[in-house]
Amino acid sequence: MDRNPITREGYDKLVAEIKHLEDVEMPLIAEKIAEARAEGDLSENAEYHGQREAQGMLQAKINSKKSKLASCYIVDKADMPKGVITFGSTVTIKDIDLDEEETYEFVGPGEEDYDGDIMKILTSSPIATALMGKKEGDKVDIELPRGSMSVEVVKIIDHGE
Repeated sequence: MDRNPITREGYDKLVAEIKHLEDVEMPLIAEKIAEARAEGDLSENAEYHGQREAQGMLQAKINSKKSKLASCYIVDKADMPKGVITFGSTVTIKDIDLDEEETYEFVGPGEEDYDGDIMKILTSSPIATALMGKKEGDKVDIELPRGSMSVEVVKIIDHGE
């Protein structure tokens, strides 16, 4: 299993999400299951079967988040090297063919956010993987599910700048 870097904040956020799901959401579903069970015949009780399905889906979500957490190690972005793309870097790249710029921050599991001016993408994504260790001015071919793209690293904003 690959280990993924994560910030202390990202780690704490994932732990809090798991705690909320286990301590708040799961007991609510268990309560609804008990209410549905009290209505009698379970073979034709759609509410009961619906809540059992919701319980299974919630448990799968909890298991997925715990798995993410288990594959992470906490990294202090301030300890990362400067001037090269690493975990925590914010990078502006230019698509050479389209002459368009995009800015990304490379983050760990649970920290990704695809909305906003700066997309926070996982360090395990194809773009981040291809750019790790590169410097400003480097040209890189990135293989994506939709094809390949050639980019140039325009700017690296080191951690916390």
